[in-house]
Amino acid sequence: MEFWNLSSEKVKNLNRNTPLIIPVAAVEQHSKHLPLATDSLLLGEVIARAQKQSSQNAYFLPLMWLGNSHHHIDFAGTLSAPPRVWIEILSALVENLIGHGFRRILVINGHGGNSVPINQSLFECRQKYRKLEHLLLLNATYWTLGDPTQTVLNWTQTEMGHACEWETSMMLTLQSNLVGDYQSLPDVPMQPAFEMAERAWITQERSVSGYIGNPKDATAEKGECLFDIFSHGLVELIRKIDSWNGTPW
Repeated sequence: MEFWNLSSEKVKNLNRNTPLIIPVAAVEQHSKHLPLATDSLLLGEVIARAQKQSSQNAYFLPLMWLGNSHHHIDFAGTLSAPPRVWIEILSALVENLIGHGFRRILVINGHGGNSVPINQSLFECRQKYRKLEHLLLLNATYWTLGDPTQTVLNWTQTEMGHACEWETSMMLTLQSNLVGDYQSLPDVPMQPAFEMAERAWITQERSVSGYIGNPKDATAEKGECLFDIFSHGLVELIRKIDSWNGTPW
């Protein structure tokens, strides 16, 4: 259900343990073959499918399309909030909901560059409201909510890249008219050179062309499989939030 379709009076009367879902994504370059809106479009579709499947009493806030995309900022069209600004925006939104009395909040993410700022934002919020009992602040990135490689389809990637086999497949399913030539693109390796460490990087260091992974292996069939798995995973996560008994851990 859509949070912003409620009246203020209806919000006032909601159970404060109702799960509230904050979707966050991005508008940024996705190489030459996918649109700037890819992250927002894909997360929006995962959410739309989850809403149709879910019988849980949960409310979805409007998708926040502005992400932390500074590692892509040298590519034309990328829009980004600096990390600290983005943390403050998300924290303010979460604090609004806490101030209204809500105690179960999930940030569902659709862009890899948002992951660290989300973690920091929710960590800071939990410390600020450390005396509140039964406060559940969670975040998840949608493509971690299931494992498509366990299906019979011929996957060449085992994880999400960027404008890759997975994202290109999903866009072929969702809006193929927005997908450019992907079949002629050579693979760009996904594994970093320093696997035992986390490296601070900008996109050009990994890919001059702006994509990471194997977009040429994308199919609409794979895209449908991905949407199905990830939306079901989101429904299951919301069910767990809704049925949480308030235990500390």
